[in-house]
Amino acid sequence: MGTVKRFLRRLWPARTESDALPDREPPAEGDAGRAAAEFWARWELLLPEVSAALGDGEPDRIENQLCASVAALHPDLHFSLERGHRAVYALVISAQGDTALRPYTDAWKAAAPSDDTIWEYHDSVPPVPDPNGVTVNLGEHRLALAQVRVAALVDEEAGLVDVAVFHPLMSELADAAKAAMTFLPLDATLGERLAGDRLGRVETAEQEPQGAIDLLELRTLVEELDEALRPRTVDAAPEAGTSAAETPDTPEAPPAQETESESTARPAGPMPTGDPDGAGSGPSDGRADQPGGSPAAEGKDGPAT
Repeated sequence: MGTVKRFLRRLWPARTESDALPDREPPAEGDAGRAAAEFWARWELLLPEVSAALGDGEPDRIENQLCASVAALHPDLHFSLERGHRAVYALVISAQGDTALRPYTDAWKAAAPSDDTIWEYHDSVPPVPDPNGVTVNLGEHRLALAQVRVAALVDEEAGLVDVAVFHPLMSELADAAKAAMTFLPLDATLGERLAGDRLGRVETAEQEPQGAIDLLELRTLVEELDEALRPRTVDAAPEAGTSAAETPDTPEAPPAQETESESTARPAGPMPTGDPDGAGSGPSDGRADQPGGSPAAEGKDGPAT
């Protein structure tokens, strides 16, 4: 079986310069559910051909059909066919961090068939199970993500984590490769959605910052912050015209014991830097497409192509 996995990159964009799809108006947001249902109807018809093409190691055979199906859902969405974490293959539809496209990916995932042993479905690029087992190839450099260290500062008020990313070979990379090596470890560790929701300022560090942590520790930190800030379900409110202190047509109850609660917040501190002279600063504009093309990466089973 040919290599199918693509590390944080798509096999094909929804459109290509050489073979552009006809311009079409995206479905209205209220029609996202209908567009999702139409996608899955087409997917069911395409599935035998998709499986055969992947089994033969020739994914280009179904490129045009998949591009058209994704573009019909919304022309600004991206997709990839990857090796699954629990199934053989994974189909990923991604908004690339664009929150305006979330209604379409949400509707797509809600209408998706259940995962099985052959296919699993993701509405954002999922994290790599163990980023420490990944090696990124950037030109002549092979960079193990196990050597990445991250300075992380939690801004609890904003619900974000500001980070500075360091690798021992970072200073030897060209600017485009530095930017790629800054964002790739974060996407691999957190996945597209968690990274987009919880990362604030992102910087490149050419010197290892004090108190830096590894990628799995960063994942735990960000997941715990996300869990703490996730909306909680609350008890149903009393019916209109009825207060919590009185209920009609019921016997009078003894007074309840008074309770009180309080909440605290920790103010954010300054952003740590890896290079006091500023030489270690890199991209600081948050989420961005990876410049300089898509670097290849390999896991424990060898390089991905």
